[in-house]
Amino acid sequence: MEKLTVLSHPLLAQKLSILRDERTPAWQFRRTLTEVAQLMAWPVFAHLKLESATIRTPLEEMQGAVFADPAPAIVSILRAGNGMADAFSTILPEAGIGHLGMERDHDTHLPRAYYHKLPPQISQRQVVLVDPMLATGGSAIMAANYLRDQGVRDMVFACLVAAPEGVAALQKAEPDMPIMTAALDRELNKNSYILPGLGDAGDRIYNTQ
Repeated sequence: MEKLTVLSHPLLAQKLSILRDERTPAWQFRRTLTEVAQLMAWPVFAHLKLESATIRTPLEEMQGAVFADPAPAIVSILRAGNGMADAFSTILPEAGIGHLGMERDHDTHLPRAYYHKLPPQISQRQVVLVDPMLATGGSAIMAANYLRDQGVRDMVFACLVAAPEGVAALQKAEPDMPIMTAALDRELNKNSYILPGLGDAGDRIYNTQ
């Protein structure tokens, strides 16, 4: 699976177990999701590009590294993506924040778009697209298509848990977009939920049903 990176780290493995556990309360789920996303930030942001710039230290001039203007953007697939976007933005506060509303029809399992709000000059920014779950890939593909239509050319997708079916679908639609995940799970069930997964991330974040 080209362009797929499954991250491996003892802290990620331990914290993912907390997220997967059905007994984990919403407040602890939110806190742990933030911790996992912050651990993921280092390899995810390794895809960002920098420019050389002259800066002056207290002693002399030197060539330093800066983000191009405009800075990268973090785009959340609502609503579950907000947890990852918020965590990433604490590491990269310069980033613009965008939101794309995608929800899955519970009968057809197909995504439906209902909202979009993006930072200005989005076509000139590198974009980190985030959603905790990559199940069928439908929402991620729809979000990526919308961003492509807005002129975005440089994207990376980050999630907590992915299913092989979703990875395959997203790679077919976006063969050049890196996919970063903390776990590659076994499969989808008949209702298109990831197994073993961690349930509905949005419901678990916000304690809804």
